[in-house]
Amino acid sequence: MHYTVKQLSDLAGVSPRTLRYYDQLNLLKPEKINASGYRIYGPGEVDKLQQILFYRELGFGLKDIRAFLNAPDFSLIAALTRQHQRLIDERDRLNRLIATVEKTLAARKGEQTMTDKEKFEGFKKEMIDRNEALYGKEIREKYGEAQVKASYQKFAGLSKDDYADAEAIQNEMGGHLKAALDNGADPRSSEAQKAADLHRQWLSYFWTAYTPEAHADLAKMYVADPRFTAYYEDRFGKNAAILLRDAILVYTGENR
Repeated sequence: MHYTVKQLSDLAGVSPRTLRYYDQLNLLKPEKINASGYRIYGPGEVDKLQQILFYRELGFGLKDIRAFLNAPDFSLIAALTRQHQRLIDERDRLNRLIATVEKTLAARKGEQTMTDKEKFEGFKKEMIDRNEALYGKEIREKYGEAQVKASYQKFAGLSKDDYADAEAIQNEMGGHLKAALDNGADPRSSEAQKAADLHRQWLSYFWTAYTPEAHADLAKMYVADPRFTAYYEDRFGKNAAILLRDAILVYTGENR
């Protein structure tokens, strides 16, 4: 079937303005413009719009979606397979959180007991899944499958006290990092070096083995990857990722 902008917007549940915007972005062009000047969308555009909405639901930006769909090797079957797996993973994540909330409610009502381990299992698994979704490819390329798997297993086995200690160390590190930023952002300053040392202590809760070289490589990723940069700047301030990287390079002796 073929659809006008209004008909397709009603069918897909998006506004006509959105379809026009996708046209302007060269993300979803109509099949043709008819004699009356109306945009007309055919079966191919309907399938493409479905893909766009799938990717939007999975959290991708329009720029990334356009790159995916316009790639020479784009495969609809492969894309649907990936999206299906992502949705299954998201469903499993939500089910774990629901189960944790249900157990907590039942425990609060006196209907059952809940161990300290159970209270945190859902949250730790969610953090692992989120880290995997965001950085899985990069960390595997840098550290290898075995190391990443071992790190996840170590984190999943953290006790409640260890989990709390890791959070406290990260917060303390952020305080020293902010202080260093406020006092000239010198990576060799005592505040910056304390932040680097606390970062090493924080890593010990997740890494099975520590080396200065691996620590330095991770710090470089904080600046090379905009997702890491945004995380540290959002939490600790502008240029926090750069300062932390430079402080760690000094700390590990890798600032050559």
